[in-house]
Amino acid sequence: MSASPQPRARKAAAPNGQKRALPASLSRNAPLVPVDSAGGQALAAVIAILTFLAALCAGGAELIAASSAQWRSEIAREVTIQIRPNPQRSIDQDVERAVALARRAPGVEQAQAFTKEESERLLEPWLGTGLNFNDLPVPRLIVIKIRENAKPDFSALRQSLQGEVPGATLDDHALWVSRLSTMANTIISIGVFLVALVLVAAGLAVIFATRGAMAGNWEVVDVLHFVGANDAFIAKEFQRHFFRLGLRGSALGAGAALLLTLLLGFMARSWRASPAGDQIEALFGAFTISWTGYAVVVLIALLVAVVTGIVSRLTVRRFLNENG
Repeated sequence: MSASPQPRARKAAAPNGQKRALPASLSRNAPLVPVDSAGGQALAAVIAILTFLAALCAGGAELIAASSAQWRSEIAREVTIQIRPNPQRSIDQDVERAVALARRAPGVEQAQAFTKEESERLLEPWLGTGLNFNDLPVPRLIVIKIRENAKPDFSALRQSLQGEVPGATLDDHALWVSRLSTMANTIISIGVFLVALVLVAAGLAVIFATRGAMAGNWEVVDVLHFVGANDAFIAKEFQRHFFRLGLRGSALGAGAALLLTLLLGFMARSWRASPAGDQIEALFGAFTISWTGYAVVVLIALLVAVVTGIVSRLTVRRFLNENG
């Protein structure tokens, strides 16, 4: 810092009439707070790590939220009708009657009934293969696809099924949609909480680093007070220094998080044809965050830098008041 009070400092005299020696930092026209000190580099590394973790939390929360919205959209567009076998009725006729009722319902785009073999195949993951299902009352399923942006009311269809197809039940998957929504909201809340914890941790690290810098440069601060510099001037210099330090560290952390996200997305796309890739895509989609996610990561980096500057300024003012 080439501060304006410095020329006055070179001419200032001590009360006993002797010239007062300037600290080395002011004599070299150096900044008030050393830029490349070991403490500054360590603080920048801590801020980079904290920002990296916060960015990963925010990106992961955005990824889960986007995947949950996709899951809910797909589930909400499908409704299933389950028809249990009745020895006194023909299940094939019940299936045909239920399909006809479903296709006449408003908002329905398609109604497709599973064959007996397809329904039995759905039980193989739980019961295994090679079993004879002829003696088991395997229900038949009808999958109904709803038109996009349509919100049909299936109360009339439920009543029709109860009257014409006994043993038929309609499931609109509202319970699953509610559970997915709760899960997504919980993960987003956890992500926000973790980001808040990171900001608190960064603030505490800045407090200790600022007080250490003040103690190490107290001779310089004393000279600046002697030549007329007020507390606001000194606090502003510390704020400028720690803001730049926080911005450098947060930019490195956010950049590393974005690079890791891009790398994971590239790896997921390269594994898409493999079984592991199919499972990853089923859980997280294409494993890419939207532009909103990138904007949130950049916002977190700027927020960490701003918090660093503000906390350092407040810490300097309090330190000066305590030692004034």
